[in-house]
Amino acid sequence: MTQRKGEKPTISIQEHMAIDVCPGPIQPIKQISDYFPRYPRGLPPAAPHQAGHAGSLRSALSTSTSVAESDRPNEDNPDRACAGASASLQATKRDEEPDVEGYDSDDSTTLGTLEFSLLYDQENNALHCTINKAKGLKPMDHNGLSDPYVKLHLLPGASKANKLRTKTLHNTLNPVWSETLTYYGITDEDMVRKTLRISVCDEDKFRHNEFIGETRIPLKKLKPNQTKNFNNCLEKQLPVNKTEDKSLEERGRIMISLKYNTQKSCLVVGIIRCAHLAAMDANGFSDPYVKTYLKPDENKKSKHKTAVKKKTLNPEFNEEFCYDIKYADLTKKTLEVTVWDYDIGKSNDFIGGVSLGINANGERLKHWFDCLKNKDKKIERWHTLTNELPGSLND
Repeated sequence: MTQRKGEKPTISIQEHMAIDVCPGPIQPIKQISDYFPRYPRGLPPAAPHQAGHAGSLRSALSTSTSVAESDRPNEDNPDRACAGASASLQATKRDEEPDVEGYDSDDSTTLGTLEFSLLYDQENNALHCTINKAKGLKPMDHNGLSDPYVKLHLLPGASKANKLRTKTLHNTLNPVWSETLTYYGITDEDMVRKTLRISVCDEDKFRHNEFIGETRIPLKKLKPNQTKNFNNCLEKQLPVNKTEDKSLEERGRIMISLKYNTQKSCLVVGIIRCAHLAAMDANGFSDPYVKTYLKPDENKKSKHKTAVKKKTLNPEFNEEFCYDIKYADLTKKTLEVTVWDYDIGKSNDFIGGVSLGINANGERLKHWFDCLKNKDKKIERWHTLTNELPGSLND
């Protein structure tokens, strides 16, 4: 459309609503994002470029005009058309090249990557998890950064009893921890059926901590006594199987030694240590002690008890108890071991238990048979505690 000489240029209603009516040069109205930064999805918007009257006006109108109008040729002002096309091209480029550290997407790479290594020490029944560093974590705080830490769980049976975590590093998207966390009491059976869940979270002082991403490693991928390095992209939170039998929920580990002394005709039971016990007190710890019974116990004289260890989830006891019994009778007996949290003024809390004997299975049965086959030899094994009370014992 050509403009006749002496005629005032017409302004569309969209252009009229998008400009400030004031003396001086026409200025576009600021966008809402200029007043309210879009954290944590990205970095603060850059200051608008002064691309002249035509380019600024076209940029301001790009969000309010329809697709049909934006595609309509601008016959009356070629300069304005070129400026509008340039602004549209820049917007398209921004959509194709998002900020990896800040934008929201289902692409797992936007959550960041985590470098770590795992080592299964078969001789000492320990799993060493070295958390090295993370890169490009998703910003979770209003300053465009995060306060990340890493926590570990063993699946199935994830609970506070087997949770480990690193220290928190503040105001960074590329944290370097170089921290080793160790699970004790890991058996060959665990290495076959367990999965290590590694989660990266953002710590908040005044709100709940926020989940950033996770990765999971089946322990069967590891070879004994060989360090394996990983550099994994973090994924969105995966559902945990909640159909597990809660009576078999893990409550920690206990190391027990068995030895049949032929000279004294007695079974020597050693309570060596516990690891990763469930926290039963409000302070996040427990005051654990261990009780042992040799069942059946008609005279109810087989009870032995260790000392109480204060405020710990990884107590060391190193205590031994003797049961006078004939070797042939061991095939009819069951050793019941329970761990309790000592409380003053109220009933003690049951933490977990395990039974060893002819009616047990897995590692518990194997431990008992190894004791019977190797007289006068101390046999040590780690066992998993469950919240199933052996023999329905009461404290």
